[in-house]
Amino acid sequence: MTPLTPLQVQTIHSIVNIYETGAVLGVYSQVTLIKGDTGGLTYGRSQTTLMSGNLAKLIEAYLENAGSEASFDLKAYLPRIRAKDETLNTDPFFANLLRAAADQPVMRQAQDRFFDSAYWDPAHQTWLSMGGQSALGAAITYDSWVHGSFALIRKRTDEALGGSLGSVGEKTWMKTYVSTRKSWLAENPNTALHATVYRMNAFEEMIAAENWDLALPMTVRGQTISVASLAAEPPGVFDGPQVGYRTLVAAKPWPRGCDVRQVQTALSKPEHGGADLIADGIYGPGSAKAVQAFQSSAGLSKDGHVGEKTYKALGLL
Repeated sequence: MTPLTPLQVQTIHSIVNIYETGAVLGVYSQVTLIKGDTGGLTYGRSQTTLMSGNLAKLIEAYLENAGSEASFDLKAYLPRIRAKDETLNTDPFFANLLRAAADQPVMRQAQDRFFDSAYWDPAHQTWLSMGGQSALGAAITYDSWVHGSFALIRKRTDEALGGSLGSVGEKTWMKTYVSTRKSWLAENPNTALHATVYRMNAFEEMIAAENWDLALPMTVRGQTISVASLAAEPPGVFDGPQVGYRTLVAAKPWPRGCDVRQVQTALSKPEHGGADLIADGIYGPGSAKAVQAFQSSAGLSKDGHVGEKTYKALGLL
């Protein structure tokens, strides 16, 4: 068979990124908790879960390579992450630490390596061992590896067709696999899976378009996958400015960056009042209000501006 090209592999990853985070390159900082999802809190470019134990593996890999860059606070959470502590699902400080870590290239690299080793590599090898030939078939396999229960739906597909992919042909097998998985998702006792039928709907559109090679450009759930979009900067992460470089003032255009995210994360720390903030890296009215509350408790001028004194009081300088 002809090996998948690097561009096809990128495209496969981007399809699953769109399913998981709504973005072609994935959102490295995304933290999600869906009611009824037994996986618990999910994080990162392709959304790995707390309850599977894979979030612990990702954080371990990050900490191993981050060295002095790693957050001491995130290190302190590691025993609870390993223990799959369900209270982490609703811990705003923990969620913000994860978001802030994604601003570090070492975390983004750790995610790329982890998602390859935990999901892509075994999915790719399974697809090859089945006799897969098409990039779309590889994408369908990879998606199920990330989303779960590939082996179950593979067995049901073999039974429905009376043969394996190698004996009935990849296109016939994959069409049946997608329809079988679609029914399984729609009728699953875990109602959180019902909403994920869109993944199979999107694959059915690709099959109907006969885009087995995943030729670009293509549109998946309103997102355009192209050579240009694959080469763009990932959304939801910042490379600067660093803490202390500027005074933060909530005025349009709202300040954005690493420094804002660090301030938001520090404000959500329990000993700083535990502000209910999502550390999105955008310094708007909500963040300024939380800063004012902190400044009042710390005996600082209650102006909502983050300068040297407030940075220091938050432990950021």
